[in-house]
Amino acid sequence: MLESAIYEGLVVHERLRPKHHRLSYRVFSLLLDIDELDTLDRKFRLFAYNRWAPLAFFDRDHGLADGSPLRPWVEARLKEAGLNVSSGAIRLLCYPRVFGYVFNPLSVYFCYDKNDCLQAILYEVCNTYKERHTYVIPVGEGNNKVIRQQVQKSMYVSPFISMETTYHFQILPPDAETSIGIRQDDSDGPLLVASFKGKREQISSETLAKTLIRFPLLTFKIIAGIHWEALRLWLKGIRFVIYKPAAQSVESSIGQSKTPEN
Repeated sequence: MLESAIYEGLVVHERLRPKHHRLSYRVFSLLLDIDELDTLDRKFRLFAYNRWAPLAFFDRDHGLADGSPLRPWVEARLKEAGLNVSSGAIRLLCYPRVFGYVFNPLSVYFCYDKNDCLQAILYEVCNTYKERHTYVIPVGEGNNKVIRQQVQKSMYVSPFISMETTYHFQILPPDAETSIGIRQDDSDGPLLVASFKGKREQISSETLAKTLIRFPLLTFKIIAGIHWEALRLWLKGIRFVIYKPAAQSVESSIGQSKTPEN
């Protein structure tokens, strides 16, 4: 049975200050076990790996952005964080290319050991300047079902949020459901809350076709939504933050897990 799956659900963003602003829209993500990509390519006509199809996944949309295989890149990031899970599963929650186009503001890698115990989560953040920063965070011992992690922001993302902020992640790893929660704090406290909550569907020819019919313009919806909401924030008078280029177009850093709450 395939570990890869479809998760359809709701994305919500809520800015808390200085002006309240909220948006929500339905999307789908694919959970892709990177060792199953060739199998998915062979099994389903609507999905392809490193070639065109209505739904597709390309290595060059992630990692080093040069088309190299993802497993060695992920394992190198884990090694930098003091982890060795070279024999474990790596499952990536992301948007696929839809009719050739994709933009992933956030892709999440769930990294397991050989006993299928979650050892680390990688948060791959992309901005509209084709820069990418991956936050590598080990999963601390004793973490309960919901995983809480945090890391300092290291790459410019939004023209309305400064660099001096901290990401607080609250994660329900993929199972029958998944949830990705992010709270962004500055020196005055919580500033932005964002989340994705989705329910699992088994990947099949039927579910891929149904998903494609429901979301034929997913990529356009995401990109247009980013610019439309930016315009709305500007019209509300939110202060504009000048773009500061990253030192390199692809970077990574290490964060930390928070102590589990009883």
